[in-house]
Amino acid sequence: MTRLRALVLLAGLGLAACGSQQDLKQAAGQPLPPTPFARNEPETSAELLEPNTQAVPTRNVELRQRSEEREDDPFDLPPEG
Repeated sequence: MTRLRALVLLAGLGLAACGSQQDLKQAAGQPLPPTPFARNEPETSAELLEPNTQAVPTRNVELRQRSEEREDDPFDLPPEG
């Protein structure tokens, strides 16, 4: 039983040590991705790591502050059958 616990502990420590906390860098000898259309200079690595607005959309709808009665929905039909 103690061998099993030791094995599980070692496996957990091994998995915990896998993560790297360093900044990402371009691989040596590898080019950056192609430059987007209508752009003169290629994007830097910091710009490539920054998510665009489609990846992280902003919320533009206010949440309701109080409950309100729903309006009649003509497409809310009961199931057929």
